[in-house]
Amino acid sequence: MKPGDRKQLEQYLINNFEWFHRHPELPYEEVQTTAKIRELLTEAGIEVLPYPLATGLVAVVRGGKDAGSSRNVEKAYEGKAAEGIAGVSGRTIALRCDIDALPVREEAAVPYASGADGVMHACGHDFHITAGIGAAILLQERREELCGTVKFIFQPAEEESHGALKILETDAMNDVEQIWGFHADPTNAVGVIGIREGYVTAAVDRFLIRVKGTGCHGAHPDDGIDPILASAAIVQGLQSVVSRSVNAFHPSLLSVTRIQAGTTWNVIPAEAEMEGTVRTMNREDRILYEKRVREIAERIADAYGAEAEVIWTAGPPATWNNGGMARICEETAKKLGMRTVPEESSMGGDDFAYYEDRDTMHRDVPGCYVKIGTGVGHPIHHPAFCVDECVILPASVYLAGVLTAALCDAGDRGN
Repeated sequence: MKPGDRKQLEQYLINNFEWFHRHPELPYEEVQTTAKIRELLTEAGIEVLPYPLATGLVAVVRGGKDAGSSRNVEKAYEGKAAEGIAGVSGRTIALRCDIDALPVREEAAVPYASGADGVMHACGHDFHITAGIGAAILLQERREELCGTVKFIFQPAEEESHGALKILETDAMNDVEQIWGFHADPTNAVGVIGIREGYVTAAVDRFLIRVKGTGCHGAHPDDGIDPILASAAIVQGLQSVVSRSVNAFHPSLLSVTRIQAGTTWNVIPAEAEMEGTVRTMNREDRILYEKRVREIAERIADAYGAEAEVIWTAGPPATWNNGGMARICEETAKKLGMRTVPEESSMGGDDFAYYEDRDTMHRDVPGCYVKIGTGVGHPIHHPAFCVDECVILPASVYLAGVLTAALCDAGDRGN
């Protein structure tokens, strides 16, 4: 591929996008996907770091322009040998691209439809991979002009909500000062960029409640303790957390999504089970929800003579967009003639948040997560979701532009 030939690059990216779409793989199973990413990056002369990841990889484009010592290098390398700092030029930033698919049977009418039965890229991660590779190629072509280093994180298992932790088991983020993320957006036209400062995705937590009573004949409920009746009261009571315990100006929700009890029509079972999800933006609200869910479930069950066991599974925290980084995104879009719109905050979650979470990172890593319009159509996770291929090159150019601007930005806007 001839360096600088945009037409050739566009077709190259589209061809590979179609390959990724035809070969989707579920979380933690992205073996072919990882091998293909490695092959494409290596062919482009891009260094792949030797991390022992089962799936996913981290690549790096090292800039050749001396921008002086990074402001946060000493902090990033705290506890490491001094010689590990020597020779560092400019700042180090990262772009996260997720790579896994979903257990969805494809209905999109495209000639490159999924070849894996019951698995498809219904969330646009094939686009994320390809746009990330395109940005890496563009930066590699002009690496001598870059004022620092860019790491490209091709992350597994975002759909399982904890794939980022696999990357964080390595030292890939130790020297990273800023991290950028993006997502396909089927609510906007091709190339429209959604940008917002502040919270953009919610913290995601899961709860499982087992209500234990005493089984008996359906005709003689007085002989037992009905866990279904207690469960119904618990479902009602849980909704009071949103309306009575949380500040009305703080976005949050609680949804009970599954209830299961009994095996037949004339027997009151001994146990009922329910599970659901809590979504919050505010850290204190997240703590409050867990406390109140436990209290409500246990005390209501007790009032009905039953017992409740609550199992709480914490997912990723909320994603917060740094203001200075959001402005870089907006300014880059304007320079490229792209339209911007306010990014909608979502109660959906993304494990991108782990990379900027103080509890996970033990330091502040500013982040910014934007939406890139991929053509108005079916929503993500829908079996007919598809990405307009016309967006792939513009998205690559945009991401490369954001990363270049972030490296060369002399101010403190992103920190």
